[in-house]
Amino acid sequence: MSEAPLVPGTVAEHTICLLVKLGQVAFRIAEDGISGTGLRVRHYSVLQALADNGAMPQLALGSFLRIDPATMVTSLDDLERAGYAERTRDPQDRRRYAVDITDAGRKVLADLNRTLVGLDSETLADLGTTERHSLHALLSSLAESPALTAMFDAVREQSGAKRA
Repeated sequence: MSEAPLVPGTVAEHTICLLVKLGQVAFRIAEDGISGTGLRVRHYSVLQALADNGAMPQLALGSFLRIDPATMVTSLDDLERAGYAERTRDPQDRRRYAVDITDAGRKVLADLNRTLVGLDSETLADLGTTERHSLHALLSSLAESPALTAMFDAVREQSGAKRA
């Protein structure tokens, strides 16, 4: 086990570098923490969005979560196979699917949320309650930032255009 910090030296002077590394660390911890369910963080995001918003058109769900269409299809295939979500054809437009969470999906989502609460506590164990609340508030502000959202969407669009 290394004694070096997760973001060593002057690299840590750049907030973006801290966010990148800590994001990678948090992702791996979360993926490992929920792996016993056979699901991944992206599956959790889909189930939570459906629980929060109700049934949604598949394309709208992908846009809402900023998940590309191919990944959304794969994620929904996995969730449908497990019995956690279901897709039905839109009666007005048979080309479109509506996606909804099932009762089994709600049950596994409750389990996932309990696991994630525990992971939050473990991951942030070195921070006091006030620091945890402050960190969450700052990250929530960033997640809701119109400037950051616009920058991310532009980069995603540019990356997609390069692949086309």
